[in-house]
Amino acid sequence: MLSSVSATTINPPRQNNIPLIQSVKKNRNVTSLRIYARQAALVAEPPSPHETQNRTARLAESLLNFVHLHFDAPTNNSSYARHDRIMVDRRHKMADPETPILSPKEDISTKWDEIHTSDHYENLLSPLQPWLRREIVKYGEFAQATYDAFDFDSFSEYCGSCRYNRQKLFEKLGLSKNGYEITKYIYAMSHVDVPRWLERSHLVDTSWSKDSNWMGYIAVSDNEETKRLGRRDIVVAWRGTVAPTEWFEDLQNKLEPIDESGGEVKVEHGFRHIYTSKSGTTRYNKLSASQQVMNEVKRLVKLYREKGEAVSLTITGHSLGGALALLNAYEAAETISGLPISVISFGAPRVGNVAFRDKLHKMGVRTLRVVVKQDLVPKAPGIMLNESIKKFEEITGNLDWVYTHVGAEMKVDVRSSPYLKRKFDLLGFHSLETYLHLVDGFVSSESSFREHAKRDVALVNKASGMLVDELRIPENWYQLEHKGLVKNPYGRWVKPTRDSEDVPSLHHIHETPSPPCLD
Repeated sequence: MLSSVSATTINPPRQNNIPLIQSVKKNRNVTSLRIYARQAALVAEPPSPHETQNRTARLAESLLNFVHLHFDAPTNNSSYARHDRIMVDRRHKMADPETPILSPKEDISTKWDEIHTSDHYENLLSPLQPWLRREIVKYGEFAQATYDAFDFDSFSEYCGSCRYNRQKLFEKLGLSKNGYEITKYIYAMSHVDVPRWLERSHLVDTSWSKDSNWMGYIAVSDNEETKRLGRRDIVVAWRGTVAPTEWFEDLQNKLEPIDESGGEVKVEHGFRHIYTSKSGTTRYNKLSASQQVMNEVKRLVKLYREKGEAVSLTITGHSLGGALALLNAYEAAETISGLPISVISFGAPRVGNVAFRDKLHKMGVRTLRVVVKQDLVPKAPGIMLNESIKKFEEITGNLDWVYTHVGAEMKVDVRSSPYLKRKFDLLGFHSLETYLHLVDGFVSSESSFREHAKRDVALVNKASGMLVDELRIPENWYQLEHKGLVKNPYGRWVKPTRDSEDVPSLHHIHETPSPPCLD
């Protein structure tokens, strides 16, 4: 279990005992991917006899072996050198500020049923269909919006809320192009301790909530997007954790029945409590996240079915958000008959046992899990005992106590991209922007990074330092101007007050919203 290796144990080897990687970061004259690959390959090689005395080096090596991460040393031949030069050229081509960052939208109204009839996406993923790639990126950007709009500032009285009201969130984040409108925000709390998923303000008398966080939103496609998709698409986007490496090592690995009736279907208790917790003494969770989302989804399904429209539900999330997406999908499938439900998750952990997986499949929920090979989070819970031991079921008996992944897996590899550093970076591997970059360049597990990938490569470094230094993109560049401070009329730098329209409001939670204006 990862709990035996703490975050403080992992970080020192990465920071202090990989001098080759650090020297690459300082060398501004590096112009070849070959140098990055060779530096990383040296890091992954077994230590020499002289190095065996270095305890931290041995720990780093053991950790890499433990999580099955490795870096391939480059082959020493001319074909590699040619490939290296091509990759350098591609870097500059993808980073060209005068090239578009989006592929043209394709009418997929006749292809939607293919998603729901294909056997676990296997006919669509290898090779990855271009139209499906664009849809995966679209839903991934909906999940990314839950981070980009979240108020992480612990000195803000609104820490833990969304910085924008639902009418202008997509506009502020450049997502209006997707053709959806947000109809409701989702808030969550928990009665159990799940580290760092809940952000709190340092201020004692915070004006909005002391025990709830904004966890996502519900949106619906407008008329033009509905025509392109062939149905009215309802989207639920769930936010992930703030510091995934912290809660990952502290998961309590406790399975419990998914509802009060008991039974064989069991899920991780921390995830379930975030999804179902409520309290009459709170301001924003008198209704649980489950009740908030299901009330709105049922309202929208009823509204558009009465208009004679075909309706679908697509649920997306990253990290913890991917776990909540599965719980949401399970409840929706049990509650609303005949509704096509899809889950597209990124870097999601295991959620439940075999019975949970089988019930989702039986109810027709289509699940696509995008996983970065080097990411630790999808390996938990159940890092040792998981679905891989199913072949021993005749010996072990019923495996209702074993965590199991759900649905089809699309595995992408950090090493496939010529734009990413070859370094061990827990947060970088898990970053949703790393995921979206790799999906945009993915063709198949046997193919190289696609040459015509269009998504802006600079986005990778929004909250990480994964891009090669040659691209000159600063690390962790995404932040508010002046970190949110503004000059007041007297010339002093102060925290600004929020526009009244962006202040969290209880009526957004407890009142029934009017139907969205989508014409």
